[in-house]
Amino acid sequence: MSAVEARLAELGLTLPEVVPPIAAYQPAVRSGPYVFTAGQLPMVDGKLPVTGKVGLEVTPEEAKDLARTCALNALAAVKSVAGDLDRIARVVKVVGYVASAADFTGQPGVVNGASELLSEVLGDKGVHARSAVGVAVLPLDAPVEVEIQVELAQ
Repeated sequence: MSAVEARLAELGLTLPEVVPPIAAYQPAVRSGPYVFTAGQLPMVDGKLPVTGKVGLEVTPEEAKDLARTCALNALAAVKSVAGDLDRIARVVKVVGYVASAADFTGQPGVVNGASELLSEVLGDKGVHARSAVGVAVLPLDAPVEVEIQVELAQ
């Protein structure tokens, strides 16, 4: 077990299986020392635990937890091409998309779920640049989607 996976276990978390693509893309690709994940939905055991817009059917607190799930799924995607999460030198960028009610402006708080998980799991290597974007709708009516970019140690 890698040190990162041991840290996940300390936090009571398990790295999930890679979420299979729902269209024509790969969950993650490597280019040089970087791994870019596709947008990761908060899939658990092959399905979304909740759907809808944040600020309407989904509370900000629920969405923040879903963003954590997205980050876990992103780490699984990174592992699928890197082989070992201990190879992560740092998380460079996180982009979070939040399917938002028209008057919802708390996207940064929702995406904090992903950012905080990455910092809890990776320490200083998990500190990153980030965008949190409100959108009208996401695939499968997911409330949140997260993609990450990581640099691998040489």
